[in-house]
Amino acid sequence: MDRVLLVLAFLLFWLAMIALILWGWRNRQRRQQDVIGELPGVPADLGAVLVPPCTGLYVGSTIAPSWQNRIAVGDLGHRATGTLTRYEAGILLERTGESAVFAPTESLRAIRTERGLAGKVMTRDGLLVIRWELPTGTEIDTGFRADDKSVYPAWVDRPDTTPDDGPDDSIEKKETA
Repeated sequence: MDRVLLVLAFLLFWLAMIALILWGWRNRQRRQQDVIGELPGVPADLGAVLVPPCTGLYVGSTIAPSWQNRIAVGDLGHRATGTLTRYEAGILLERTGESAVFAPTESLRAIRTERGLAGKVMTRDGLLVIRWELPTGTEIDTGFRADDKSVYPAWVDRPDTTPDDGPDDSIEKKETA
């Protein structure tokens, strides 16, 4: 009988913890809703492909410059496999089982490699991070871990994605001369 009570107490504790996690996630969604707003839609004409598609894992998006402030609004907080492609009109991230994320060219601020984003930390330069501005004026970082890391230079070395003043030094990739 003591074991049954212990198991029931453990199950109640476990359910309470899950409920607190869900409550916290909903509160985060509510706090971020006005800051994030509506995401840009995917245009009918994307133009020519500038960087070929690469497959990998969408890690998540964070409010810049904090690499740990994960966005919970909509399905931006859901990790998913996907394909990342750069077009003349912008960058399209087509995610499996989730909505597509489109960053228009005029909203791009920086594309760089990082060690971590949204609670996912890995080897040096393991993530491709795209900083872009939402229609609300909020800058976010979107992380993508490509299956083939050799495609990163095609994304990072583009002169039209380097900002004049650069992102926050705490998350910017440090270059050595």
